[in-house]
Amino acid sequence: MRVGVVTFPGSLDDVDAQRAVQVGGHEAVALWHGDHDLRGVDAVVLPGGFSYGDYLRCGAISRFSPVMTEVVEAARRGLPVLGICNGFQILCESRLLPGALIRNQRQKFLCLDQPLTIENNRTPWTSAYAEGAEVVIALKNGEGAFVADEETLDRLEGEGQVVARYRGQNPNGSLRDIAGICNERGNVVGLMPHPEHSVEELTGTGTDGLGFFTSLAASVLA
Repeated sequence: MRVGVVTFPGSLDDVDAQRAVQVGGHEAVALWHGDHDLRGVDAVVLPGGFSYGDYLRCGAISRFSPVMTEVVEAARRGLPVLGICNGFQILCESRLLPGALIRNQRQKFLCLDQPLTIENNRTPWTSAYAEGAEVVIALKNGEGAFVADEETLDRLEGEGQVVARYRGQNPNGSLRDIAGICNERGNVVGLMPHPEHSVEELTGTGTDGLGFFTSLAASVLA
């Protein structure tokens, strides 16, 4: 599969995401924030970083990038889209996902190896995992606390849209320990931890994040 990885001004993990896509068995296609064309990719990754310097709110400016017009339209047609950390924030600002990401509860930037539980393995990005799988994936954020009103939280829980949940200690104060969610269709996933940093034994936390990239092939063959 051809997987587009978008680079915004301030992206830090775009090259890492491209590497993870390749390790996952796909062709990585570099997309620029000013592009008006997704170049026929089969999926899109919005990587982590500090797009546009996190001015206004994290992801608030990026949502107006020309490429996001294309991503939003394609996502609504069913294109798989994964937003990681800052990418998750951009998805919420673009209204592809509900809720918002705010400053961590302890007002500190976090960088740690985070245990997670995979709650939903029925998305194009998580089908390689068993439901309830316990994994450890790198986490690094300053504004990673997921918040939403009670009605939205209840709907996410009730419709199975919680993709991943923090296991053990909640690192940033996310409501209901939510680490990642998806839209109703399941093709758009936002995840605060960084699976692209957990795809090889040589570096990072091991390979528990690789399933987010190998899942794409499984979803096509299903």
